[in-house]
Amino acid sequence: MSLTVIILTYNEALHLERCIRSVQPAAARIIIVDSYSTDQTLEIARTLGAEVFQNPFTHQAQQFQWALDHIPITTDWVMRIDADEYIFPELAEELRQKLPILSPDVTGLFVKLRLIFMDKWIKRGYYPMVLLRIWRNGAGYIQQKWMDEHIRLRHGTTTMLDHDMADHNLNNLTWWTTKHNAYATREAIDRLNRENNFLGDQHNNEYRVGNKRKWYKSAYMHLPLFLRPFLYFFYRYILRGGFLEGKPGLIWHILQGFWYQFLVDAKIYQIRHLAKKTGKSIPQVLQEDFGINLPPSHNS
Repeated sequence: MSLTVIILTYNEALHLERCIRSVQPAAARIIIVDSYSTDQTLEIARTLGAEVFQNPFTHQAQQFQWALDHIPITTDWVMRIDADEYIFPELAEELRQKLPILSPDVTGLFVKLRLIFMDKWIKRGYYPMVLLRIWRNGAGYIQQKWMDEHIRLRHGTTTMLDHDMADHNLNNLTWWTTKHNAYATREAIDRLNRENNFLGDQHNNEYRVGNKRKWYKSAYMHLPLFLRPFLYFFYRYILRGGFLEGKPGLIWHILQGFWYQFLVDAKIYQIRHLAKKTGKSIPQVLQEDFGINLPPSHNS
């Protein structure tokens, strides 16, 4: 097989073996880019035959692009997968069968992602999330966004794979809410940047090639703060049948579809309020009041 799989890690001992073993049947090379883990992550990676590199972490997009820019990759194809994700055996076999025979004009492959929460596949209201995760070597790069970054293609066409991969995090809710609190800050920065462009245009043509954008994501950004989390939750939980997924579905849709989105709006509101109250710019508020280290050319 001519496929390199890249996995970013930081203290992923709980998930990493599952992830690596799932891609081994399809991958010629597995690369770990680690942010100086303190648990057994590196030992697990090396024991399973993965190559380990380390680099200081800024955000996901920067770390992944560092891998593409600094690690020599000679395989025909590259795949991005998170440590708490894995591919099903059917997808591994599909990759073995299809990668060698795809038309040269096909440079990107879409994969359907199953979200498994509290050991339940949250099918209604969320599935499928369609992501470009596999691309021809040299044809892809990653958007340099603070949140919700995607692989983009420089050229070529795409096709959809038949089988799925899974996002199945095994940590508890305390871990989940702490992580999503941090995500909400990054998401607020990303959305404020859409309005104020203090980090540059990170969204230009972002969905032309490399992601299947759903109509509601575009509409969502134009809705008023605090109203849109309610509407989004109603859309997912009621209109798309999330209420049929039992208690795990209720918890997921409330936390990820409402609480998280509401928290993002609350942070946007507070950042704007502090900027108006103090006369600071939004980058200054982020730097001085939130402790966010923006790139040097954008922190004033």
